[in-house]
Amino acid sequence: MRKKWIGIVAVIVLVVAAGAVGVGASGWFSPGTDTVDRSQPAVLQAVRDLSEYHAAAGDYQVVVDIEKDVRYVPAEIAGSRTLFVAAGSVDAFVDFRNLADNALTVDQQAKTVQVRLPKAQLGKPNLDNQRSYLFRQDKGLFDQLSALVSAPQDQREFYVAAEQRISEAAQKSGLTQRAEKNTLAMLTGMFTALGYRVVQAPQP
Repeated sequence: MRKKWIGIVAVIVLVVAAGAVGVGASGWFSPGTDTVDRSQPAVLQAVRDLSEYHAAAGDYQVVVDIEKDVRYVPAEIAGSRTLFVAAGSVDAFVDFRNLADNALTVDQQAKTVQVRLPKAQLGKPNLDNQRSYLFRQDKGLFDQLSALVSAPQDQREFYVAAEQRISEAAQKSGLTQRAEKNTLAMLTGMFTALGYRVVQAPQP
């Protein structure tokens, strides 16, 4: 009888131990997702000498609202409307590569310098991917069903539209005028340190 109880107790202990091990194993060896980055290092393809003075930059945000309608079909059945929030910046710069021969007129006796700068230009909008996102997208029933069996929608259309809107805003914001003013101030400081006074060149 005593051996029988010892056997029962031993079985109970084994069952409890197995359960504990199982719980521990599920915690220790539970399946998870590991991320392995096997990307190759960047390869230098070209080196360029910069001759542009980036004198001003503007930060912009725009909401792109694109609606696609199907003729004679209600929007609930087919069509889509997308709201895309885009944020980016535009640089204004002065290009020194094509300076005119009379860009700098130095008067050694009067210790003056006349500066004639080219017009500032706007760079390509640089969208911030971390701050640009798809805010909302409403689709008709047909488009929703099509999305289930087709590849994810390409968002390049919204990025292109956002770049165009930001570029238009930069052209109207006086960014180039600010860049020209800042460039002149930079040159004024440099020539002043050399003992020259910068004078405004006559307008053509």
